Amino acid sequence: MGKNRHLPLFETRPGRGLVLFRWYAASIFIAICFIFWYRLTYFPAPETTTETWVWVGMFLSELWFTFYFFITVVVRWNLVFRSTFKDRLSARYEEEALPGVDIFVCTADPRLEPPTMVISTVLSVMAYDYPPEKLSVYLSDDGCSDITFYALLEASRFARLWLPFCRKFKVEPASPEAYFQMSAERVVHDSAMPHEWSIIKKSYQDMKSRIETVTRSGKVPADIREEHDGFYEWDLVSGRLDHPTIVQLLIDGRDPNAVDNEGKALPTLVYLAREKRPQFHHHFKAGALNALIRVSSRISNASFILNVDCDVYSNNSKTIRDALCFFLDEENGHDIAYVQYPQTFKIAYADIRIPDILNVSIMINMVANDERIDCVLNASKLELAGFDGNGGTFYAGTGCVHRREALCGMKYSKELKATKSDRKIRETASSIEQDCKALASCTYEENTQWGKQMGVKYESLVEDILTGMSIQNRRWRSVYFNPERTAFLGVVPTTLLDTLLQHKRWAEGQLQILLSKHCTLLYDRQNMPLKLQLSYCNYMLWAPNSFATLYFVIVPAFCLLKGISLFPSSLVEFVWCGGTVRGWLNEQRMWLFKRTTSYLFAFIDHILKLCRFSKPAFVVTRKVADDDVNRRYEQEIMDFGSCSPMFTILATLALFNLFGLVATGDVVLKVSDIFGFQILLCCVLVFINLPTYQAMFFRRDSGKIPASVTLQSLTFALLASALAMY
Repeated sequence: MGKNRHLPLFETRPGRGLVLFRWYAASIFIAICFIFWYRLTYFPAPETTTETWVWVGMFLSELWFTFYFFITVVVRWNLVFRSTFKDRLSARYEEEALPGVDIFVCTADPRLEPPTMVISTVLSVMAYDYPPEKLSVYLSDDGCSDITFYALLEASRFARLWLPFCRKFKVEPASPEAYFQMSAERVVHDSAMPHEWSIIKKSYQDMKSRIETVTRSGKVPADIREEHDGFYEWDLVSGRLDHPTIVQLLIDGRDPNAVDNEGKALPTLVYLAREKRPQFHHHFKAGALNALIRVSSRISNASFILNVDCDVYSNNSKTIRDALCFFLDEENGHDIAYVQYPQTFKIAYADIRIPDILNVSIMINMVANDERIDCVLNASKLELAGFDGNGGTFYAGTGCVHRREALCGMKYSKELKATKSDRKIRETASSIEQDCKALASCTYEENTQWGKQMGVKYESLVEDILTGMSIQNRRWRSVYFNPERTAFLGVVPTTLLDTLLQHKRWAEGQLQILLSKHCTLLYDRQNMPLKLQLSYCNYMLWAPNSFATLYFVIVPAFCLLKGISLFPSSLVEFVWCGGTVRGWLNEQRMWLFKRTTSYLFAFIDHILKLCRFSKPAFVVTRKVADDDVNRRYEQEIMDFGSCSPMFTILATLALFNLFGLVATGDVVLKVSDIFGFQILLCCVLVFINLPTYQAMFFRRDSGKIPASVTLQSLTFALLASALAMY
């Protein structure tokens, strides 16, 4: 072992195909130069002031898209990927020398995030291939639901069966819900465990049935409440936003009786519902994470913290060991603050079968084989790798392993020595619970640096991005790691509206950063490389992007109706894209939909909040859908079945472009040389909006656009067309 003592625990390699990408980026830049040359040298003699401003507006929009293209290229110019050597980690540290790890799981609403989904995530992280006595799992319930507590209590009992089963048969994924949805025939045929598999599955189904029965009833029955003293805490709960702190140590890892059915130690399991009062701002998920940091420091105080959302379960039991290869590397690990895994998604929590892994609303591409079945946001993976190559990946809010001291506000210096901060000598569970109540109270953070210099930041709806930027500005480094077997699988929204609302929140949070003292372009960031500062602009400019996009969506059709030419008669653009044709079309649709609704609404909402016309709000995305919605999702049929202003905008823009195209249909041959590219652009927009037209006029299912939205959109589109023509 001494010979291998100083061998690296991880290696870094550049991304493949970088030369090809750089040539591609250069060719796009040359095409842009030709467009600018045309704009600057051919300025038509305008007959009206309108024509002049339309031409100038197109030029400004093209300038904006050029700038955004530049920062996108900056992000992807220097991709890096990493691999780990877990065998060296095991040989070097052995089991007794491995550090403790605290795992935070966050949930906020039992109606939108079903308790059965939450506990499957909890059980998946409890089953990590890691010494269980060094694991502590904390569930933060910001909904303060006794039903969620009951589900966790059931999970703590089921863990005594599930963890030995996972350990014995090397179960992947360790989420029971996902695992048992795999083909039973495949599992039984490929293993020697048919009898045990059936027993464990029946136990899980029985537990799931009990939890779902209680969830449907909306209250925990009196006989169940008598089983555990913790339920009496809810006697003091007035509502989800008005209640004291509730801390319950369901499994005490230091208790010699806390063992599974094979006599092995169980991980510590803690339930936390931090105090909330109407007169105190609770800071949403960021406040919940900071309460978890303080409470965990009292109970286990592990050196490293993994945080996951309740809808993101573990798909790889080696994830913690992979992350520690970065932190514990003697030469290159001392300045690493966090390890970020990619966000990887599947369509529904109960579906992991290949035919059900499909893509509609977020343009995900399917990667499936015997070892790996997942849906991946490839663009996100490239951006994470690009950030890593530019100085450090961003913190994505889930699937991230942190160094506790960096997360708590410590600045990095070369003289900094690693401190051992694992769990303290234990006291009685009741005394620890009482101490933790003060740490999670509403008043604890008053006149402190929590949310400012310590912990997760409070100044943005995207607390994760802001927190990562702050850590990097304190001289810490971050890395991105995408293992061969996906580390985490999450659930994506199954309806178009949920997707748009989610992106609206993200875009508004990024805009908050752009207009604050944390903007990387406007304020000094001495400890962040310039290329990393520019990389963050790729996200911070989401909301402003909506205006240039809207201009390109509206003005060409407007000019067709007015008879104004915007493009040279011989201009032809070729775009090379990878992936399937269907995937590319879905990407264009969602690109258009998000930029004309989510990002626009995010911009407007944030301005209203700055002017004190509205209050901050955190929207929890639904993690469950009815059978009809799931069926349409699996068939790649977009779901418009809501009366939303976003759908009114989408339908109005679609109709306006259709009217513009129809109005020029009888003179296409006469004007094709002058208006050729404009007509082509309108054709593309009409083609992209085909699902919108179908939802307005041809569909009869519940996912169609409501008649009231169609009527409003028709009125607005006809009015706009009439104004353009007359």
